[in-house]
Amino acid sequence: MDGLFTTASHDRLRDEVRHFAETEVRPQIPDMEQSRSVQYKLSRLIAEQGWLGVTIGPEHGGMGLGHLAKSIIIEELSRVSGAMGAMVQASQLGVAKILHFGSAEQQQRWLPEVSAGRCLPTIAVTEPDSGGHVLGMTAAARREGDEYVINGHKVFVGNSHVGDLHGVVARTGEGSRGLSAFLVEPDRPGFSLGEHQASMGLHGFSYGELVFDECRIPAENRLGEEGQGLAVAYSSSILYGRPNLTAVALGIHRALVEETVAFAERHYRYGQPLSQLPTVQQKLGQMQSQLMTARLAAYHAAHSLDNAMPCDAELINAKLVNVEYALDSARTAMEVHAGYGLGTDSPVERYLRDAHHIFAPAGTSDIQRLRLAETALGNSRTPWSERLAPQLGVFPRSS
Repeated sequence: MDGLFTTASHDRLRDEVRHFAETEVRPQIPDMEQSRSVQYKLSRLIAEQGWLGVTIGPEHGGMGLGHLAKSIIIEELSRVSGAMGAMVQASQLGVAKILHFGSAEQQQRWLPEVSAGRCLPTIAVTEPDSGGHVLGMTAAARREGDEYVINGHKVFVGNSHVGDLHGVVARTGEGSRGLSAFLVEPDRPGFSLGEHQASMGLHGFSYGELVFDECRIPAENRLGEEGQGLAVAYSSSILYGRPNLTAVALGIHRALVEETVAFAERHYRYGQPLSQLPTVQQKLGQMQSQLMTARLAAYHAAHSLDNAMPCDAELINAKLVNVEYALDSARTAMEVHAGYGLGTDSPVERYLRDAHHIFAPAGTSDIQRLRLAETALGNSRTPWSERLAPQLGVFPRSS
């Protein structure tokens, strides 16, 4: 099935990331689960592999391999550690804003740093009182001479505590044209981080609070023109957030299937492996079917994006299918494991917790269904994948 979209170069990349994940990431998981602390060193080590630059062109030191290659990197890391897969996917949101809205000077300054693993970018949109309602944000930026002054809070910011460059959307006016985007370095006066709070899953990944208290940045740090903040937020979420989270869910889903099959083959009941019992085979068959369908949706969407095709609906559907199927397979895996799946030393217990973290970002499943209903009714607006097609380019299918 992979061969429908992937090439030999994709296969080589997959082998490279898989080897790294098994040798460098997997040994760290026990400590990550026990300490629940932010993995600064491991995040940097992953960045140093150059994978954050997978969609950045060679002219800026990137790999220039595109969105399907990006999905494979995130998938293989997430298969071993959802937290580190999430770290890479969140960094890619930060890449998107610079690629599509950054000036030539901003791109020249930051993209080589990202490609080399010296800069982990983020994007900060969500606020405590507005959640996914972007137009409800209240964080504000006012112009004072050659500077902007930002005040407000952002929450659930991926890579909050390891990020080197925060892409912040704040209000500069009224209505949908009153949002603007800015690049904020963490050493700017008036910027601070909220205390890291451990969560249910994705232990090792930071997604926390950014605080702006009269935070001053130079006007040259604005991304695009005033009033383009909504476009920055939406395009990053749709063209990067949804396929990235799709890949995290796919990696976790693969791990669930692999672990459950291995468990069913090594545990015996009634004198035979669990895998030989028809009731268990039914569950394994369901998990495998859902995994195959989810992967097909994920790869098709990423492949379409690489070829600059209008594919917002495909990206939305891929996120919906992968998240829902991963959660469904997590429940099935727990049913097969029964009591063995309940201990904190059980991998499926971790996979189940991690999978729940992929549900809300870039739109819950209810939001995805609403957007797909608009597609079915013919009420969709011009897809972001079509609006930004000239910037997306067509990535070569090299062998």
